[in-house]
Amino acid sequence: MKTWKTWITYLTKSLTKNLAKKTTKIAKTLASLVLLTTSQLSYAVDIQPNTLYPLVELDTSMGKIVVELDRTRSPITVDNFLTYVVKGHYDNTLFHRVISDFVVQGGGLDLNKEERPTDKPIVNESGNGLSNLTGTIAMAREAEPHTATSQFYFNVVDNEKLDPSSRRWGYTVFGEVTSGMEVLQAISLVPTDFNSQVEWPDFPVQDIVLKKATLLPRN
Repeated sequence: MKTWKTWITYLTKSLTKNLAKKTTKIAKTLASLVLLTTSQLSYAVDIQPNTLYPLVELDTSMGKIVVELDRTRSPITVDNFLTYVVKGHYDNTLFHRVISDFVVQGGGLDLNKEERPTDKPIVNESGNGLSNLTGTIAMAREAEPHTATSQFYFNVVDNEKLDPSSRRWGYTVFGEVTSGMEVLQAISLVPTDFNSQVEWPDFPVQDIVLKKATLLPRN
């Protein structure tokens, strides 16, 4: 039979052990919350929330393109695009739709021609006064207006038919090419064909890769 001193020793050790476990669990939970908060704050900083016209460099397999984004006209779309940029979503993706007298589209397929997971769709901002003119960048979407996620396209000709009207939503323009227009034009002229793997037409015969997208520092 245990003496009262033995019982006290046993209870003390048991309580100490349980307290240590709970303390460790609480510490891990707090650490996770700190990491999550830090991660969220870093994204808020990385996308330059106070920069009205951020610059992004797209380093492609055919050369570099720099775009200036317009946060004054398309704040939701710009924040969405830059979040994908700083997360590395666009790195090593394909330009999967190329039509010489229409658009160059990318931002959705990896090098294995598989779709990358995306965040939730965003609100359509096509009524912002920006037009789908040559050299502008805009968001691709499905038939429904508020379905844009990560895919974007460049207008390689004037495509005002993609702008909104009083009877329909348009496609949101959120910036324009400031450098590398010759690279974009060269991409628009590459040979294309139907791709049996993804079952899409207008797919470049030779892969055109967006190697890296970088948010450039602003003075």
